Amino acid sequence: MKFGKRLKQQIQESLPDWRDKFLAYKDLKKLVKLISSFSAVANGPAWKAEAEFVYSLNNEIEKFNAFFMEQEEDFIIRHKELQQRIQTVINEWGLNGSHPSNTNYREEMGKIRKDIVDLHGELVLLEHYSNINYTGLAKILKKYDKRTGGLLRLPFIQKVLQQPFFTTDLVVSKLVKECEITIDALFPAAKEEAGSHERESAAMAVAGEGIFRNSVAALLTMQEIRRGSSTYGHHSLPPLNLPDSDLIRSIQLQFPIPIV
Repeated sequence: MKFGKRLKQQIQESLPDWRDKFLAYKDLKKLVKLISSFSAVANGPAWKAEAEFVYSLNNEIEKFNAFFMEQEEDFIIRHKELQQRIQTVINEWGLNGSHPSNTNYREEMGKIRKDIVDLHGELVLLEHYSNINYTGLAKILKKYDKRTGGLLRLPFIQKVLQQPFFTTDLVVSKLVKECEITIDALFPAAKEEAGSHERESAAMAVAGEGIFRNSVAALLTMQEIRRGSSTYGHHSLPPLNLPDSDLIRSIQLQFPIPIV
């Protein structure tokens, strides 16, 4: 699948409020085509088109950063609120709580678990947002250098590597891991008690839920992107190894994403 089509597919499958925040890849391709069609005359049409191209790239980066930092701040707040809710339920209805109640405890923890899974899914989507936009920038810059004979890709990618939307390890990746640790710590019995058939049924049920389905599809696309392509090199994204789980395997079978 060509990158432009893959990006369009990912935008359609993303959260509705996110769809205008992705790379304007099609518009940038048109600019590259326009620049390559001009003769390289100083202060001529090619120079103006190139200036517009660089201006558009910078605007895209500003768009990515503003959206990414806004989402990151929201996720930090939501994660902190979930931790507070967990502690409140434990203190109120837990075994050593002020009003021990297994029924209330399980009911409230069930709600919290769903909210943690949703948060985890959105965090994964934000990581994917960073990955696919970075890949798109690398693709369009390589196309620019190839068609115009320019040398814009390397210095621009060096700049991108320092941008907030790309440095996801600082906060987002940490929150993803903390969500996973919380789920493993609070709900281990569910995984141990469930038989293979029950796990498969649960996986198929969860796969139909919007955020979770899209986040797993995003993980699979991230994995494909990081395997390497025509843009693979020093600044390519490192390989992504997904965990071996019934849930991941079930969605891999349902939603294959062929990429060439």
